[in-house]
Amino acid sequence: MMGAVLRFVLRRVLAGAVVIWAAATLAFLAIRLVPGSAVDAVLGPGTAATPQLRQQILAETGLDQPVLVQYLRYAGDLLTGDLGHSYQQSQPVSRLLSGQVWPTVELALAALGTALVLAVLAAVLTAGRGRFGRAAASTVELVAVSTPPFWLGMVLVAVFSFGLSWFPAVGAQGVEGLVLPAVALAVPLAGVLAQVIRQELEAAEVKPFALTARARGLSETALLLRHTLRHALLPVTTLSGWVLGSLFGGAVLVENIFARPGLGRVLVDAVSSRDIPVVLALVVLAAAAFVVINIVVDLLHPIIDPRLRGGAPR
Repeated sequence: MMGAVLRFVLRRVLAGAVVIWAAATLAFLAIRLVPGSAVDAVLGPGTAATPQLRQQILAETGLDQPVLVQYLRYAGDLLTGDLGHSYQQSQPVSRLLSGQVWPTVELALAALGTALVLAVLAAVLTAGRGRFGRAAASTVELVAVSTPPFWLGMVLVAVFSFGLSWFPAVGAQGVEGLVLPAVALAVPLAGVLAQVIRQELEAAEVKPFALTARARGLSETALLLRHTLRHALLPVTTLSGWVLGSLFGGAVLVENIFARPGLGRVLVDAVSSRDIPVVLALVVLAAAAFVVINIVVDLLHPIIDPRLRGGAPR
């Protein structure tokens, strides 16, 4: 059993390495196709430079080499863990990102936890409630899914910060500064998860194991907590890639609205200033996070669903 799990993890790690390499390669080529000179990005906006200085910068950054040589050097640096040097911040990219990773992870975890709580509560309260109950729940979920996180963030700031003064508007640290950004990211995500969980709950409640449990005298609450909810959460784990993209994409805007530190603000600043090494590093980091989360989810599947415990994940 342990050997099968190790082989599975090794296969997924190798496949993940290919995904990361492909993401890095596509990002490298895409940035090279963007109009404009990289020297301007190094110098900063509005900075004049003599041709000699521009040539010197090209030589120092290696941008005077053919694209293939630049790519091979970039790939070699990635293999050694070197993410390059920021043009605008004048420091290694790894050092720049290291101080911004945790605020984004903290926000993403808080938003994910909030979304799961809201989704489970909504699904449990509306599952099997008849046509009217399902229609009302679907309408609310559709509104939640359709709500952009950045717009919801501005509404939350206007109501709970400027209006009621319950939470700080921008730049706050700690739990108080985390509540509104997490809710802004969680509500659209909860709308999707609630739909999935409710459908799976209703499907699980009529399966043979549920009928057998009821025949043995198991209460509906015990059946929900011990069996059907676990089955309903399994499909949610398969949405991990979409959840990751949703949280990261939303964090880019939400962190700027609430003036929070994090990778979102770094990405916006890097794109606006054409800080190529930082943009490439963020693409690689996002791809690596996607790979790791999917491997962890695959390993958790047998824990969530006992039917998969007879063998290693496929």
